[in-house]
Amino acid sequence: MAKIRVKNLLLRTYIGFNPEELVNKQDVLINVEIEAAISPQSLASDEPDGIYNYKLITKRIIAHVQEGHFKLLEVLTANLLDMIMEDERVSYAKVEVDKPHALRFAESVSYEMEARR
Repeated sequence: MAKIRVKNLLLRTYIGFNPEELVNKQDVLINVEIEAAISPQSLASDEPDGIYNYKLITKRIIAHVQEGHFKLLEVLTANLLDMIMEDERVSYAKVEVDKPHALRFAESVSYEMEARR
């Protein structure tokens, strides 16, 4: 079992339901942790065949976030978690999405969800 982390993926999307949030993109900061099986053959061969490809899931996350419109941070987080869990090799995933400056006196607000198979 391998643990993969994508740290501090900074993207821009439409997030929120206030009038200005519906028309202006905002930053979101995404952290992902994924546990996935890696075959001994993949480790022995040093070839990417049969491994969990973190580059592909990261590209899917980027496209989903940048092309989407989300009213709730919770929905965005759940969408990303569901996307990751589609791959049967994933036994556990955790997604945290931060919305910087969402509150006046806070650096950010974050929402975190996890799933286990």
